[in-house]
Amino acid sequence: MQLSKYDIAIIGGGIVGLATAIALTSRRPLSLIVLEAEEHLAAHQTGHNSGVIHSGLYYKPGSLKARNCVNGQKALYRFCQEHNIAHEQCGKVVVATHKPELPALAMLEERGQANGLHGVRRLGTEEIKDYEPHVAGIAGLLVPETGIVDYKQVTNVYADLVRQAGGVIQTGSRVYGCRRQSSELVLETIQGDIHCRSLINCGGLQSDRVAQMCGLKPDLKIVPFRGEYYELVPERHALVKNLIYPVPDPQFPFLGVHFTRMIHGGIEAGPNAVLAFKREGYHRSSFSVVDAWSTLTYSGFWRLAGKYWRMGSGEFYRSFSKRAFVRALQKLIPELDFADIHRAGAGVRAQALEPNGFLTDDFRIIQTERMIHVLNAPSPAATASLSIGQTIANMANKQFELI
Repeated sequence: MQLSKYDIAIIGGGIVGLATAIALTSRRPLSLIVLEAEEHLAAHQTGHNSGVIHSGLYYKPGSLKARNCVNGQKALYRFCQEHNIAHEQCGKVVVATHKPELPALAMLEERGQANGLHGVRRLGTEEIKDYEPHVAGIAGLLVPETGIVDYKQVTNVYADLVRQAGGVIQTGSRVYGCRRQSSELVLETIQGDIHCRSLINCGGLQSDRVAQMCGLKPDLKIVPFRGEYYELVPERHALVKNLIYPVPDPQFPFLGVHFTRMIHGGIEAGPNAVLAFKREGYHRSSFSVVDAWSTLTYSGFWRLAGKYWRMGSGEFYRSFSKRAFVRALQKLIPELDFADIHRAGAGVRAQALEPNGFLTDDFRIIQTERMIHVLNAPSPAATASLSIGQTIANMANKQFELI
C-alpha cells in the first residue's frame, strides 16, 4: 500500500530529479516520492535533447557547471557501462571558420585544460579533415571525452534503481499547491495530497513557478527557448563522422547549430535558439497565453531583447527559413545542400533570466527551510546529472538533518 507521508518529496521526473532520488535512497533508508506532472518520465528537457555527453569544455573553471559536468560525464560513462546502456565516447571537433573566432577557440582550449579534460588539442586545417573530411575550417579543437547516449534510457534506469531502493515514482501528479501544516509540508496534486517532511524542486521548465507556489520570490524567471533540429537524409550521413560544433558566441549559453551523430543512428543538425511562447511548446505554432504573458511582461526579458534584438530576429528568421538554416550549417560543411536535410524534432531549454536582463550562466540551487530549489539547470545538466544529484543530496543531508 502506497504511503501518503514521506521523508522527502521530489517534484520533477526528469533526469536531475531521478538522479537526486538515486543519491538520497542509496545512502540510507528513507521514504521518498518523485512526483512527475506528465504521464511518463523524461517528458520535456531530458527527452528532447540531442543526446550529447558533454566533456566540460565550455564552462568557467570553478563554476558549478564545470565541476559537475566534468565529474558527471565520468560518472555517466561508468554508469552506462555498468548498466549496459548504449553509449559511445566518440569525441567531437570544435571548428573556427573565420579569423575573428580564433581568440574564442583559444579560450575554449584554455578552459578545457583548466577543467582537467584529457586529450584536448588544437588542430590545423588539414588535421581537421583527418577527423571530419567534409568540414571547412581554419583551426579546430579536438575534444575526445565528448560522447553520445539516449538520456530517456538513462532516466528509466535511474527510475528502476530508485524503485528497487524503496522509492515511489508517481506520474500524472502535477503539483498545484503547497502549504505548511505543523511540522509537515502538504503538496496538493491532482491525485490527492502528499505529506512530506522536506521538499526538493527539480521542476525544470516550471521550477520558478514551483518555487513561487512554495512561498519563495525567486530573483529570476524561466524564459523558454525552443531549439529546432533538422536531420540529414540517410544518403548524406557520410558527411559527418561524429560531432561537429562551431565556436560559440561567448555572450550566450547556446552552442550554435552543429552536427550530432545519434546513438541509435542518424545525424541531427541544429539547434537554433528561438524564444518560445509556451514552456512545453515544441512546435512553431505552440502558444500559451499564460507563458507568453509571463515572458512579455518581465522587465528582464525586455532588457535582454534591447541588447540582442538583432540576434533574436535572426533566430526567428532561421526558424521559418530552411535556406537560412542550411546557410548556417554550410559554414561548417560547405557541400551540404538544401535537399540534404529535413525537419526533425525540437526541444525547449528552461533558461533562467535575471531582472537586469542577464542570462543566468551557472546552475542555480537555493536552500530554504525544509526545501531545496533547483532554479537553473539547463545543459549540461543531463551529462552532469549524477554529480548534481550527489551535490543536492549533500545539501539535503545538512539542510534536512538526514545525517
